[in-house]
Amino acid sequence: MPKELTRRNALKLSGLALGGLTVGGIAKARGQADDVCALSGTCYPNHIEKAKYSYFDDLDEFEPMLPWGTQNPLEKDEMRIMFVGSGIPPNLRRVQQMMSVFVEVGWDEQKKRPLDSFVFDCGSGVCTNYNALGVSFGRMDKVFLAHLHGDHASDLSHIYCFGPSADRKTPLYVFGPGPSGVRNPSGRPRFYDDGTRAFCRNLRETWRWHTESFSFLPTGLEDPEIPSRWDWGLPCRPVPVGDDPSSDGYALIPIELNWRRVGGVAYHNRTSGVKITHFPVVHCRQGSIGYKLEWRKPGGGVLTMIFTSDTRPETVSIEQARNRDHRGVPRGVDVLIHEMIVPPEIWAMKVLGLPEPLEPGKSEEFDNAVATASRVQNSSHTPQGAFGYLLSQIDPRPRLTMATHFPVADDTVDCALKSVRAHVPDVAWDKKYDPVHHNIAWARDLMVLRVFEHDILQRQARVSDFEYSALPEATGPTADPKYATETDQIDTRNVIPAGPGTYCDTGY
Repeated sequence: MPKELTRRNALKLSGLALGGLTVGGIAKARGQADDVCALSGTCYPNHIEKAKYSYFDDLDEFEPMLPWGTQNPLEKDEMRIMFVGSGIPPNLRRVQQMMSVFVEVGWDEQKKRPLDSFVFDCGSGVCTNYNALGVSFGRMDKVFLAHLHGDHASDLSHIYCFGPSADRKTPLYVFGPGPSGVRNPSGRPRFYDDGTRAFCRNLRETWRWHTESFSFLPTGLEDPEIPSRWDWGLPCRPVPVGDDPSSDGYALIPIELNWRRVGGVAYHNRTSGVKITHFPVVHCRQGSIGYKLEWRKPGGGVLTMIFTSDTRPETVSIEQARNRDHRGVPRGVDVLIHEMIVPPEIWAMKVLGLPEPLEPGKSEEFDNAVATASRVQNSSHTPQGAFGYLLSQIDPRPRLTMATHFPVADDTVDCALKSVRAHVPDVAWDKKYDPVHHNIAWARDLMVLRVFEHDILQRQARVSDFEYSALPEATGPTADPKYATETDQIDTRNVIPAGPGTYCDTGY
């Protein structure tokens, strides 16, 4: 093992970006670093596969649902959770895109579609996986953003821009936190307008050229069914940020949430039985939130899911996961999705391409990288040992806990499991649901959970790398487009027309 870093590896430090936060000017290491797995008394697991996540080798396969329930429709009492993106910068891994979780509940037999569906975060690269999973834009009309980092919100651009030219002919609703209220150290402006409404307003104008250029196609319905504020139990009026008709596919509607509230209602659809509340978490900057989804099933009973997105270890998520009923009695949640990161030494090792962590004081460059990773951890994230501690404080424990935002491989997961078990010795890392022990798994893209009252099935979606597009759902008669013809917006004087002396107008 090389004890010193090469100049090439050392230069990688100049662009070190960890957990969605780039830190410029790497601080000098203090010569001391915590042991990589201090709580469990073990070291990094050398000689374990670093380029493979074997957990998925024999996980039962799942074929994505096709429109109109022709394949793998949801059961009437099923909540389905798909991990569309599960990665974390700077690990821009093909096997793990950035964060996104897709949730659907129940089944409408008449419409041949789920009762309700939701996108939680939509980071860069995830639309490729949504497409491969057969999730069309029409099923992605409600996006819940936990915070406004690029690795959690970048693909909103793709969903917004291309949805109306496909099968989303109704508005795109974006739920997210209000302004952070953090004072600007530079003085002017005193506070930035950095909430979801401003984000959507700027996004809408950023893509003005795109939306106009696509508006020779129908972007709305002739007779749309647009829900009211009361239909969805929204905390504010659903008003688009631009000049688009409020029923159009290019209408971008922010639902800005008071991030300081614990248990504030973001969405409550009594027809589908879904209620989504939000709560503050601690990540980088004031304004980050987590979400709790409660689904009251048509036949009785409730299934629950919590999505914290990114956060430091904090008490509110623990209390939300205890999930007290109206009498104050904890009843737990079915699925807890909580972020986890590797220790600073492992971050530095992975970014610099080393086979194992170096001892403190052996390399100034490595120590600097560890110091930077530690600063990011202290600002933003939950390390694996703290993740184990959090689980030990939740009673009753979740039926299944999913660690995500984590660079999965046999070596990193082995190390993390030891840290978690130092706090929760009876944790079960198993593909089959165990109602006695606490179940845990580390998410990878295309993992599917089928959640029932008495069972949770873990599956791995089988998809094609060459899929063209998700099959659209039926939308009904469309309204006339904004521009009458496909050439209204272009100067055709220099266009070479089809004809006998040029090319065939059929495209062949």
